Amino acid sequence: QGQSGSHFEPKPVLPPLPNKCDWEVDPSELDFSSSNIIGKGSFGEILKASWRGTPVAVKRILPSLSDDRLVIQDFRHEVNLLVKLRHPNIVQFLGAVTDKKPLMLITEYLKGGDLHQYLKEKGSLTASTAVSFALDIARGMAYLHNEPNVIIHRDLKPRNVLLVNSSADHLKVGDFGLSKLIKVQNCHDVYKMTGETGSYRYMAPEVFKHRKYDKKVDVFSFAMILYEMLEGEPPFSNFEPYEAAKNVAAGHRPSFRSKSYLPELRE
Repeated sequence: QGQSGSHFEPKPVLPPLPNKCDWEVDPSELDFSSSNIIGKGSFGEILKASWRGTPVAVKRILPSLSDDRLVIQDFRHEVNLLVKLRHPNIVQFLGAVTDKKPLMLITEYLKGGDLHQYLKEKGSLTASTAVSFALDIARGMAYLHNEPNVIIHRDLKPRNVLLVNSSADHLKVGDFGLSKLIKVQNCHDVYKMTGETGSYRYMAPEVFKHRKYDKKVDVFSFAMILYEMLEGEPPFSNFEPYEAAKNVAAGHRPSFRSKSYLPELRE
């Protein structure tokens, strides 16, 4: 008998240890019978599919690149990054196929499409709508930039901002294929990363010039998106993307032509 007078002492039940691959998805559970391509990239395609009856977005690596060491490395980096993210303004990671080919990354499906297509159809937005959209993007980016583990997106652009639904009342930041996780000791560190990463039209000057940069490059891209939402077209839209980035890097700034917003907003 135990001290309590009972013949059986209750043993504490420990919670199950999380498996580091709890997110591994059995590809046989993915239904592509009525799928359609909703996006394409240099390494793969994004399809709308179904996982156990739930609509999902599947980023699938092209078969021709399934044995490419660098592509596989980048894919695993993106998966390991997404596993850590939980925020209302970040596209939610659901799982991945890493044990079998083709490699696949599964996220929630957002039926509103991307901001690029939305702006293409709507043109310039009202100041209130643009600010509302900008706040959603900013909330997601503030979460990514939170110390001590800063994530620099490095490819923030309208195609990587998704609308939750057709009523366009909520936005989320997605596509972390080029993102970088940086563990910093203080917020004044400059990350020793150089190279032309991202899309020229939304690229910060220091990236274009192959100089050291930090999370402020995302803030620059954010400003370019805000300009596009207000003006209905990206800065220096009359130039090819590379030339547009060259103009920005040279110190030129686009003019504000739209009359639909207050002068204070231009500041």
